[in-house]
Amino acid sequence: MSDGKSLQGFSQGLCKGLGRPGPLLSVEGVTKRYGARIGCAEVSFDLWPGEVMGIVGESGSGKTTLLRCLSGHLSPDEGRVLYDIDGQPTDTLTLTEAERRRLMRTDWAFVHQNPRDGLRMGVSAGGNVGERLMGTGARHYGRIRAAALDWLDRVEIAADRIDDRPSAFSGGMQQRLQIARNLVTGPRLVFMDEPTGGLDVSVQARLLDLLRGLVREMGLSAVIVTHDLAVVRLLADRLMVMQGGHVVEQGLTDQVLDDPQHAYTQLLVSSVLQA
Repeated sequence: MSDGKSLQGFSQGLCKGLGRPGPLLSVEGVTKRYGARIGCAEVSFDLWPGEVMGIVGESGSGKTTLLRCLSGHLSPDEGRVLYDIDGQPTDTLTLTEAERRRLMRTDWAFVHQNPRDGLRMGVSAGGNVGERLMGTGARHYGRIRAAALDWLDRVEIAADRIDDRPSAFSGGMQQRLQIARNLVTGPRLVFMDEPTGGLDVSVQARLLDLLRGLVREMGLSAVIVTHDLAVVRLLADRLMVMQGGHVVEQGLTDQVLDDPQHAYTQLLVSSVLQA
């Protein structure tokens, strides 16, 4: 495949037609320790194609540690992370480094809280988007640039900014560019770490609308870590609440937020209502 459109169509076709009922991602007993301190403990859940899982909790609750274990940035001490590769649940923790890098270039994407961690600041906006396409084998310059222009438009960045470097962009524009860079290859699974963190409220609202539209349009599965309940209310189908490295409550997002059962979840929800 040599252009962004065919790559995106190929990946979306995988999402819709694996021919096997079952979860896209299965997390089984994932545990990570930092010496005597628990990062996350015995976390298990299934994520289905087209589903968005939100993970919430205060700082230090373990949500970011869990996300990094799921995405391969950290190796858990116990447990398995099974991902559907070619119709077979494959333990991603057993993949070679080369296999994991290929997965991150094609089927997976990771949106960082700080867009500078997910962009090459010395490369143009178009180059940032095109670089991911080139990592999957695209070589036709005209098609790569056309795909970059298309994605800049989709994330509401003007075409005449294609040759500008991200350092000339606002924080919100940098985040939208990072999203374009990640989604141009049509991944099936996206990990998001506080995607609206540090942005002004009006910028957050615009970014959330953009993300919600792209998730629905592309049929993405996603795992989103955030401390902002408004983010998961808007984006997540299901919600997992973490405290001290443990999952204390999980269920449908509206159900958990409207009728929280655990005292910690009740505290989170009430603190938002009183803010």
